[in-house]
Amino acid sequence: MRFSINIPNFGDFADPRNVATVAAAAEQAGWDGLFVWDHVLHRRHQDRPFGDPWMLLTAAALATSRIRLGTLLTPVPRYRPQQLARQVATLDHLSGGRVVFAAGLGGPIEDEYRSFGDTAEPRLLAQRLDEGLELLRRFWSGEPVNHHGQHYEVRDVKMPPASVQRPGPPVWIGGFWPHRPPMRRAARWDGAAPLFETARHGHVPDAAEVRELVSYVRKHRTAGDEHPYEFVLGGATPPDAAKAKDVIGPLHDAGATWWDERQVQTGPDLDRLPPVLRRIEAGPPVV
Repeated sequence: MRFSINIPNFGDFADPRNVATVAAAAEQAGWDGLFVWDHVLHRRHQDRPFGDPWMLLTAAALATSRIRLGTLLTPVPRYRPQQLARQVATLDHLSGGRVVFAAGLGGPIEDEYRSFGDTAEPRLLAQRLDEGLELLRRFWSGEPVNHHGQHYEVRDVKMPPASVQRPGPPVWIGGFWPHRPPMRRAARWDGAAPLFETARHGHVPDAAEVRELVSYVRKHRTAGDEHPYEFVLGGATPPDAAKAKDVIGPLHDAGATWWDERQVQTGPDLDRLPPVLRRIEAGPPVV
């Protein structure tokens, strides 16, 4: 099992220097990854400063040499695929092939889309997500792309250099369980990074629900696909290793392959550097 730190892209973490500090501390303390939120607007937090996640991750990449880096997660329908492909490929080169790309619709949908005159219809956003993901993988190849889709058109475009990782960075898909469509989408890619209706950001999910989700995704995986597949769960654990093991152990047994350490979203420490650093320096759980 691998372990990551999760931080928002606002508050103290709008400053790339603070994100570099977090990344370096995480690497030194033995964590395996750092994941950053990707919001342009979250009205609950809109009075705080926000930072661009790709610039924050650039600072993290320059401060580290080992840990995996990425967003958790990027709302693909909010971007132009060609712009996003270039940003991710650039970070993959800068980091020496350490990028993980987590994707979904994002949210709150009203904040991230409707506030800027875009549609907030989930069905249309889901179509753009699926079409955008396919385009990203093709752009990352560095080969010519021609595409005439429902939402995007590409005319004989090459976008070298190809990503370091081939056929591209691992793609993890988010969504709220027990909603089935996002997890069927996740089964087509490289990992599932769910939240749970019964355990929102920072809260530990129930092991029985995790087993149900893992079984559902595995059932929808393509027969014969033996590529490594990740189940990414998260929440807040105590810094005491034995107590953290008691929290994570049942989830590991249920099929989780990554644990993403998070502050509770409604808590006071979500976007504050000192408490996050204290948890990082205590080290990852041992399972």
